[in-house]
Amino acid sequence: MSSLRDIKQRISNVTSVEQIVGAMDMVASTKLHKARAQLEGVRPIYYELKRKKDELKMNVEASSHPFFRYTKVDKSLYIVLTSDKGLSGSYNANVFSTALDHMNQGKNERIISVGSRGSEFFKKNCKNVIHSVVDVADAKVYYSSERVAKWLIDVYLSGEVQEVFIVYTYFKNVLRYQPIVEKILPLGTKYNVTACSNDNQTDVRYEPNVETFIDNLIPLYLHMSLFLAYCESHTSEQAARMVNMDAAKKNASDLTDQLNHMYNRQRQTEITQELAEIVGSANILNKGGIYDS
Repeated sequence: MSSLRDIKQRISNVTSVEQIVGAMDMVASTKLHKARAQLEGVRPIYYELKRKKDELKMNVEASSHPFFRYTKVDKSLYIVLTSDKGLSGSYNANVFSTALDHMNQGKNERIISVGSRGSEFFKKNCKNVIHSVVDVADAKVYYSSERVAKWLIDVYLSGEVQEVFIVYTYFKNVLRYQPIVEKILPLGTKYNVTACSNDNQTDVRYEPNVETFIDNLIPLYLHMSLFLAYCESHTSEQAARMVNMDAAKKNASDLTDQLNHMYNRQRQTEITQELAEIVGSANILNKGGIYDS
């Protein structure tokens, strides 16, 4: 059984950890509030661009554009978003599991890892990580995602990869966030180029022409897709960290209560033992006649 001194020292240590975890919980809560505000601002822009993209899929002229045209797939590119820091529970593990399950389809995949945790994991598992993006400040994410979007457009149009996926965590609410795999290139079309006719044309007119409109819209759409994916993942990460800090704080509080109970029982046992020793000594002295008159 531990001594009173050991139990008291352990209570002090757990209390210190509880205070640290409480501070981290407050930081995560503040970051979550800012991340949600940013996410709510990005979603409408992305959904409007997505609506325009879906309109183009209904246009027969778009089916011949490289962004929409399907080709034989030899190499796939995966952009995987993870965190730079830990203490977020199963957040990163769920992303890894989702990405690996989708990759294990016999394809020759290449990986762009966003976040140091993902870079370490995929390199450890001997995956083909061609580029890593780590420690990007929140203020620079917009421009960083724009550079990545331009780069992936170049490698896609050059034929180095034939399809592009992005793996990120979709934020539903503080307690619900789900890792998903989304295909962002090629965009696909409703029509088969060889089976198209003028009857399939939509009433939407594009100026000066469909190809120019696509060349200007799709790079912006891909940029905002990456930026939204980061905002979704960042918000989910902060929510996961806040929930885990809440759980850790509760566990520390429960452990402190248990240690205090143990300390009180141990102290009571020692006091009872001391009283028993005093009474026993008095009885022995009384029997020896020391207190006889």
